[in-house]
Amino acid sequence: MRIRLVLGAAVASAALVLSAGVARAITNGTADGNAHPAVGALVADQAYSDGTWTYCSGSLISPTVFLTAAHCGEGGSGRVRVTFSTAYHDGDTVYSGTFHADPAYTGNNGDPHDMAVVVLDKAVKGITPVQLPEAGSLSGLKGGTPITGVGYGAYAVPNGPGGHQYLYNDVRMQATGTLDSVNQTWLRIAEKTSQGTGGGCYGDSGGPNFLAGTNIEAATTITGDALCKSTNTAYRLDTASARDFLGQYVALP
Repeated sequence: MRIRLVLGAAVASAALVLSAGVARAITNGTADGNAHPAVGALVADQAYSDGTWTYCSGSLISPTVFLTAAHCGEGGSGRVRVTFSTAYHDGDTVYSGTFHADPAYTGNNGDPHDMAVVVLDKAVKGITPVQLPEAGSLSGLKGGTPITGVGYGAYAVPNGPGGHQYLYNDVRMQATGTLDSVNQTWLRIAEKTSQGTGGGCYGDSGGPNFLAGTNIEAATTITGDALCKSTNTAYRLDTASARDFLGQYVALP
């Protein structure tokens, strides 16, 4: 989720459970298990106040390259850790690497270039990377197309004393929504619990949205409605601007 719904390594730990002040994750979903092993998370250096560790999601797009969102590193660069654990606990295997945000990242609503990669110090073995879409291949997607979002983070947003809370357990989750609309930059995906669909919420920023039933990552979760009950807005990976950035790190279809 974009910085306007604030997320990143520097987020205050109290905000994780008390406000809409963290990254997006999966609601109205189910535990992913080993269905999407190439989906991982960025791991904080210390636990937040609720005992959780992950703060953004992403996907392995080559054995040494992990795709996520630029706002997960506040648009800069630096050293980070990545896990592919289905349910992260401190001490699980992590992969260290260097975070590189798209230098064109702005965070505005037009084309924010909200993309980043982590170049890992060593190759990840035993996990098949996700597939990236071909150039322009998403422009013709029809409304109602099923889209599966995968990520770590808030699995529920109950309303109680003091307002809404965002609940986390560092479990990789998945949920399928339906495509509402496509424009030059975004896929807008319906995630309405009343209709049995789900998708992105806080903790899932940078996480993949797959064409359902495939290993093709169409877009990365960036933003959406504050209570994660309506729309997941995901950044298309088939556009010229996305491909210009990604092509510096991986071979594109």
